[in-house]
Formats: sequence, structure tokens, C-alpha cells
Amino acid sequence: MSLVVIVDYGMGNLRSVAQALQHVKQDGQSIQISSDPATIDRADRVVLPGQGAMPDCMKALRESGLLRSVMDAAKAKPLFGVCVGEQMMLDRSEEGPADCLGLFPGEVIKFDPRLTIECGLKVPHMGWNRVKQCQKHPMWEGVADNAWFYFVHSYHANPQNPAHVAGETDYGVRFTCAIARDNIFATQFHPEKSADDGLQLYANFLRWKP
Repeated sequence: MSLVVIVDYGMGNLRSVAQALQHVKQDGQSIQISSDPATIDRADRVVLPGQGAMPDCMKALRESGLLRSVMDAAKAKPLFGVCVGEQMMLDRSEEGPADCLGLFPGEVIKFDPRLTIECGLKVPHMGWNRVKQCQKHPMWEGVADNAWFYFVHSYHANPQNPAHVAGETDYGVRFTCAIARDNIFATQFHPEKSADDGLQLYANFLRWKP
């Protein structure tokens, strides 16, 4: 039995993610939500969701005792970060400010307030937007370029290395909405709220062999 674990450190939309993964899982795969480090260590694949303010998320992850297990997973297993779970992958966030996991060089920055004044766009960015695929990646298999995904956020990733940018979205400015390297893939948008293309992304994760 292949074990897929959704990390429960108290700050994620866990049930929706679990339901999406259950919908697309393969025979022989078990989907679990867990706050137990040993279960995460045993997992074959790990999903790191997140919602809320970055300082609170990082504090909760540290205090949960799961930080080491997440960092170990990042070294060796397919790891999928979602929403704040994507932002946590970078070095630092302006929100707080707060130090993050440091798995990708770069920082998390807030949308420029001029978007509201000059473009009439609301922050938080909330709703459906197209995602431009910036690299050929197994996680995009079966997902059309410029497909629609659902967003809810005020901050976004700003990675230093262009090679780590897997997807971009235009919301008054073009920003990174998906990052990838080695065994890690992460998205600012919510696949579990993004209809068929979101389910396809989760299905790809369950098959991905980095």
C-alpha cells in the first residue's frame, strides 16, 4: 500500500484536499491526514497545505513537531505545497515578516497596493485566473496551458531562480503561481477548488516519479 499523507499542523484546508485526493487516487494508494511525525516519515508522498498568516503558519509548524518530517520529505519524496504551503517553501515572507523553510531561494511579497488604485483590482486576489505554464513538467500533463485555477491570497512567491518558475498568472502584474524543482511542486492556487484541472493536477501528483 502506497501512503499519501496530508500534513496536519493546524493551518490547512485539509478536508477539501483529502477529498480531492480520494477522488483521483489509484488502486493501492491510501490517503491520510496526519499530525504524527512517524506517519509522515513513513509516507511515500506528502502534501503540505496552508492558510492564514505566514508567521502563524510557521509557528504552528514548528510547535507541532512536524518541521523535521517536512524537511526530510523535501529531500527525498514527492512533495506538493498548496497556497501558503507554496509560500512556505521560500526563504522569507514580507508577511510578519517571517522566515520560511528555505527550500527555494527567494521571498514572498505582497501585491503592490497600486493594483487597487490604478487597475481597480482587489487585494486579496480572490477568484479564477488563467495559469501560464512556464516549463514542461509531468505535473502539467493533461492540463491545458492557460487553464483556469482558483486563487485566494494577498502575497505571492518571488523566487530568485527563473528555472524554479513552473507557472505564472496575470493579475495586474505577472506573478509566479507555481514553483518546482527536483521532487517538489507547489502552487499558490487551490487545486482542490479548481474543478477538473485541479483534480488532474492531484492525479498527476499521485503518479509523479521525480
